[in-house]
Amino acid sequence: MNVSPAKKICYTALFACCICLSTWLISVPLPASGYFNVGDVFVLLSAWLLGPLYGACAAGIGAMLADLLAGYALYAPATLIVKAAVALVAYAVIFLFQKLSSKKGWCFFGIIVPLSAAIAETVMVLGYLFFEAVILSLGAGAFANLLGNATQGVCCAAIAVSVLLLLSKVPPLKKTFNIFSTH
Repeated sequence: MNVSPAKKICYTALFACCICLSTWLISVPLPASGYFNVGDVFVLLSAWLLGPLYGACAAGIGAMLADLLAGYALYAPATLIVKAAVALVAYAVIFLFQKLSSKKGWCFFGIIVPLSAAIAETVMVLGYLFFEAVILSLGAGAFANLLGNATQGVCCAAIAVSVLLLLSKVPPLKKTFNIFSTH
């Protein structure tokens, strides 16, 4: 990001707020436990726009606060870790493939960004599956939320990729966020 440290912190807080509100206010309970939400749209955007440190902080803190507000305090520690990991993975994939894309001529918004979203959302699905099956001791019962979490991941990934593509057309954002500087 090409902004001052104070602006980076402000953007991080703004994304944490967007993640919290979109997770908390736009949610549908899942069969076993937890809930379907659209917060991962902003989790992915925070990773791509803010980078690994600020993106992971916004993702983990914002989603964890939503769990606390929604009455899912039991999930809050896992959400902090899982959503921060989702952001880190989304950024890492973009970073890795940006290095390779100039050599291979791959389409950035057509292949790299969707791949980043898919891999990161797979981390979300598997992270919650592990938490529910092992930590909450639900065992095979944790699979009841697998479809809901996977559907959430696919929906949020598609929306986030589309929003990033739209944001890439806004001139002031091109100057602010590094992800737009090479593509």
